[in-house]
Amino acid sequence: MSLNKPRFENRGREEELRALLHERLLVLDGAMGTAIQAVDLRATDFGGAALEGCNENLVLTRPDVIERIHDDYFAAGADIVETDTFGAVRHVLAEYGLEAKTVEINLAAARLAVRSAKKHATPGKPRFV
Repeated sequence: MSLNKPRFENRGREEELRALLHERLLVLDGAMGTAIQAVDLRATDFGGAALEGCNENLVLTRPDVIERIHDDYFAAGADIVETDTFGAVRHVLAEYGLEAKTVEINLAAARLAVRSAKKHATPGKPRFV
């Protein structure tokens, strides 16, 4: 897989989203960081004291927490959620010594969000990431 080219494995989903945008307003999720702060997490949840505060690493260490946040947003009526990847770029992850896990973290975050979207999608209310 090339990291330089976007892959559109399912062009139909993009077309479905565009069509819905012409039909109605779509609701996006809220702030991931704020939702994470509302969970009583400890340093061990992040992977140790040196990684505490690296919310993006939670997709590897506590995927259940991140998926539950996505689930909660969909249950509240969101049509679209964003991935837990706000700081999942090489230079930010390097601050935690996680730069070598940039791709792994981004892929894990996307998979969690997609899994949640699929759980909550219905024929009358598709969900997107």
